[in-house]
Amino acid sequence: MSAPDLSRRLELQARVGVPDGAGGLSESWETLGVLWAAMDRRTGRETAAPGGPVGLTRWRITVRGARVGSPARPAPGQRFREGARCFAIRAVGEADPRGRYLLCDADEEVAA
Repeated sequence: MSAPDLSRRLELQARVGVPDGAGGLSESWETLGVLWAAMDRRTGRETAAPGGPVGLTRWRITVRGARVGSPARPAPGQRFREGARCFAIRAVGEADPRGRYLLCDADEEVAA
């Protein structure tokens, strides 16, 4: 496997619960760190959502490898953020037997 061009700066974020002042929790996102990535667009389509139709684009995002359990390793349920764009991470796996890189399947939703 040739080395990917890790030229996109992405924030890795995890969902956290924040007290809402009324005894409950509100969802927010906490930045865990910055990762450099290569991004390849896969497919796109329009889909229905509660607020109306959205455009759904699937991405294959490559980042440097990290061991399972490391805070630098992306995980399903987390997301990448690039400015105002968000990419929900659906799956993560090693790109090669040595684990030098990780492949992350992610979705980006944009209001149609």
